[in-house]
Amino acid sequence: MTHATALVGSALFLVLLVALVGMRLLFCRVQEMRHKRIDPQAAATSLQMAARLEDVQAADNFRNLFEVPVLLYTLVALAVAASHTPQWLVVGAWLFVALRAIHSWIHCTYNQVMHRLTVFLASFSLVIGLWVAFFVTLPPGAG
Repeated sequence: MTHATALVGSALFLVLLVALVGMRLLFCRVQEMRHKRIDPQAAATSLQMAARLEDVQAADNFRNLFEVPVLLYTLVALAVAASHTPQWLVVGAWLFVALRAIHSWIHCTYNQVMHRLTVFLASFSLVIGLWVAFFVTLPPGAG
C-alpha cells in the first residue's frame, strides 16, 4: 500500500465515522420522538428541536465532525495533489482519526466533558502540527 493510499484511507475512515455517528443520531432522534410522541413537523427547525429533544449528544458530535476534521480532509487532498505523502503524515493522520473516534465515542456515550476536551485538544494540536510540518517539509515546486 502506498503512503498516498494509506493517507486517503484515513480520510475514508473519518467519513465512515461520520456515517456511523449519523446513523446513531437518526436512531436516537427517531426513538426519542416516538417515545415523546413528537410529530416530525413540530421539530422542523433546530430551535424547535432544541425545545423538544433532550438526547442531543449524537447530534452535537455529528456537527463536531464537520468542524476540525475538515482540516484533515484538506491536508490529505493537498498532500496527495502535491505528491508529498511522507510516512509521518500517514501515521499522524491515522492518529488524528483514532483520537476523533475516541472523541465521538466519549461524546455519544458517557459524555464526560473533561475527557472529551482532553481528546479534542490532542486531536486539534495534532492536526495543526501536521499542517505546520507539511508546509515546512514541502519540497520546492511540489505538485
